[in-house]
Amino acid sequence: MTSLHNKRAIISGGSRGIGLAIAKRLAAEGGSIAILAKTAKPHPKLPGTIYTAAEEIEQAGGRALPIVTDVRDEDQVKAAVSQAAEAFGGLDICINNASAISLTPTGKTEMKRFDLMFAVNVRATFMLSKECLPYLEKGENPHILNMSPPLDMQTKWFAPSVAYTMSKFGMSQCVLGMAGEFRSRGIAVNALWPHSVIATAAISNVLAGNLAFPHCRKPKIMADAAAAILSKDASEFTGQFCIDDVLLSSEGVTDFSGYRVDPDKPLWSDFFVPEGTLEVEPMVMMTGMSI
Repeated sequence: MTSLHNKRAIISGGSRGIGLAIAKRLAAEGGSIAILAKTAKPHPKLPGTIYTAAEEIEQAGGRALPIVTDVRDEDQVKAAVSQAAEAFGGLDICINNASAISLTPTGKTEMKRFDLMFAVNVRATFMLSKECLPYLEKGENPHILNMSPPLDMQTKWFAPSVAYTMSKFGMSQCVLGMAGEFRSRGIAVNALWPHSVIATAAISNVLAGNLAFPHCRKPKIMADAAAAILSKDASEFTGQFCIDDVLLSSEGVTDFSGYRVDPDKPLWSDFFVPEGTLEVEPMVMMTGMSI
């Protein structure tokens, strides 16, 4: 294990939810974190902006650099990476967290939604990793971490929402390929995915209000799991598709009750979790979703 003290990181989609939780976890170690997001102004359905997120990061003990960025725009991404690297004197960590979702069957998937999911989930993941590469090669214990699922190629994951599943698996294919490509350079590339549904504003919108929240875990579990991955030796731990609670269990965590929104409600399992995955707590399949 290596220290996360004073790490220099860049995170896409870092203004709320899992991305912000990871940023604050790194901030607690004195890290410098650049957050890339479009939310310069409050969203009518989603709380917070990139600037309120930066305040939370600094309150947690870190240095924040909010950079308003459309991760689909190559020029903006190049400029953001350059700005972050110049401000921090380099980069050690790249986290691809930004994601777009549309849980629709083929006939109801508008092509603009298809394009959005592939632009944000696949293209932006590839692009941010690519632009960070020259800095990561000079970084300390460099890691790329994608918020994407194991490559469990089962029809049940694809049939209900082909486009979304393809785009999320595209993020994971980046892990598979880049881990092999960058191994000789000492850069780790891994994926992290939640076992349960995570209580975020985005999930609230997809799952019709806050009905899902009692069945969720808090984003902190993903932040703690990310910290565990990013603390591992980059030359040894790479090409892994991690499930949050399974990873933390392997690290010695035995009590997961503090991560639950409501300890009295059953946890809903997230999409894309392979059959046979260790359950450190009982899970049930979520209800009210089309996938």
